[in-house]
Amino acid sequence: MLQYILECIAFQLVFLIIYDVFLKRETFFQWNRLYLITTYIISMILPWIKIEAMKTTVPQSFQAYSEFLWNMNDAVVLTETIEETTFNISWEYALLFGGMLLAALFFGYKLYQIYTLRQKGDVHYFKEFTQVVIANSSLAFSFFKSIFLGDKILDKEHKSILEHELVHIRQRHTYDLMFFELMRIVGWFNPLVYVYQSRVSELHEFIADAQVAKTNKKEQYQQLLSEVFQTQHISFINQFFKSSLIKKRIVMLQKTKSNKKWKFKYLILVPLIFGMLAYTSTEIEQKKIEFVEVGQTTEVIEVDDIENLSKQEENKIFKLLKSLSENSTIWELYVKDAHSTMKFIPSTDESYISGPNNERINAKLAIDSKLKSSELFELKATLERMKISPEEFHHYLNENQEFEKSFTLIGETVPFATVEKAPIFPGCEGEKDIKECFKEMILRHISKNFRYPIEAQNQGLQGMVSAIFMIADDGAITNIKTRGPDKVLEGEVERILNRLPTMT
Repeated sequence: MLQYILECIAFQLVFLIIYDVFLKRETFFQWNRLYLITTYIISMILPWIKIEAMKTTVPQSFQAYSEFLWNMNDAVVLTETIEETTFNISWEYALLFGGMLLAALFFGYKLYQIYTLRQKGDVHYFKEFTQVVIANSSLAFSFFKSIFLGDKILDKEHKSILEHELVHIRQRHTYDLMFFELMRIVGWFNPLVYVYQSRVSELHEFIADAQVAKTNKKEQYQQLLSEVFQTQHISFINQFFKSSLIKKRIVMLQKTKSNKKWKFKYLILVPLIFGMLAYTSTEIEQKKIEFVEVGQTTEVIEVDDIENLSKQEENKIFKLLKSLSENSTIWELYVKDAHSTMKFIPSTDESYISGPNNERINAKLAIDSKLKSSELFELKATLERMKISPEEFHHYLNENQEFEKSFTLIGETVPFATVEKAPIFPGCEGEKDIKECFKEMILRHISKNFRYPIEAQNQGLQGMVSAIFMIADDGAITNIKTRGPDKVLEGEVERILNRLPTMT
């Protein structure tokens, strides 16, 4: 969030500098109006283009385990205890939303001021506008389709003033100012939104003056502008007499129209936007992973294949995990290949990862909810069934390309991973991929039937339970074996598996 805000403000600053240096003095008022509104919107969109469109190399979920992780002892927490929830909000968000609330209240107060003026005034309805005459006043401003005039103005050259305010109404200038007023609520902390609104308000007056000067004597209109009248300090109304703008309006009226060839100045936006996009994409490419937590240590290890780590890669990961767990309080380690990422974080409970020589490392693997855990469970079950250690598994992979063929019949059982004709889970009939459907239905069954045991909650028990079961010839679930941190959790897993339907 902080990075997004800073990038928005930086882009707006660049756009405003370009405007003030190259475009502000030109008489292309409508073009400048479009420039200011468009660049403000672009400044808010550009950072999101970086996040959504260019952040293609940063994975959105953490996928896949490696075999060496199977000797973790309850390292991964798959369940959450029921805890009493309380409402917490950081001071940064409290300040942000508190400022937005105050800005919204101030905006409401200004609307109330206009409402009060209308209620007190003498209202007259015309085809294009509504005129509100305010007693004992020299006000002159428009708001949407209403023109507010003090009764003292009616005794003067009010016809030119009405024509001026009608330009605001016809060109819907109030909508521009209301847009920036809303942006002032959302981004009350951003000083540039006030600058943008001020610049647009100036342009509105220049546009209206230029239109009125076409049908009135310019000298007489300039004389009218020279008089200073009462003003209402409301940021989203188009007021005729605003003392800080009078001199600029007179100067613009006397200014010769800009040559049309200077419109090419607006083309500077093209390389400017491309440069901003290049900046955002380069930033992502350099950082790859963004972290904002103060004092946090982050490491990234890139490997060829997460599911088939070499012995050297395993040792490198364990060594770095050990160093991080011993020397840093807040840290994250990412292990990445071309397709997936594993994330390790400090262990805040009794869980740990077993390193070389059964050395305990206070770390655990962070699991994303999108993990295909059925595939991981399936591999672990196969390894345990064949009594293959992670080291032996790597030996098989490295030395025997025919390793898959060793997954053959053991007695009268066939591993689910390699069986040619898999059991059919009820509801998967007719599916193209029976195994994939089987996995999805198993996960649904677990989610639907899981109940966190009260005893486990009371004792604060949590952790991973591994399970193996057989599907007999008649489709019944048999020979369930479980292993976990406590018998209570093992019992819950066994209960869930016993509730599996009969397979085909």
